[in-house]
Amino acid sequence: MRADFVFQKLKLAVFVDGCFWHGCPRHATKPRNNRAFWRKKLVGNKARDQLVNHTLRKAGWRVVRIWECELAQRSAVCLRRLQRVIG
Repeated sequence: MRADFVFQKLKLAVFVDGCFWHGCPRHATKPRNNRAFWRKKLVGNKARDQLVNHTLRKAGWRVVRIWECELAQRSAVCLRRLQRVIG
């Protein structure tokens, strides 16, 4: 998985996670059809996200994950988070 924004000099990777695909606690929906497939797919996405976070952090990178709903509705909050991480 590739980060949406990579700041090499800062060793900062920023991911904008889709609410459906990554399981936003506020907006994720559960498909009614083919439930077993979707459950496996979405659980796998979350597990991969955790592995990517762990791998990058172990390599000395900072990781920021932003929900797509946050970016759309609260962009100022997202910007402040990034500013805090950058320092």
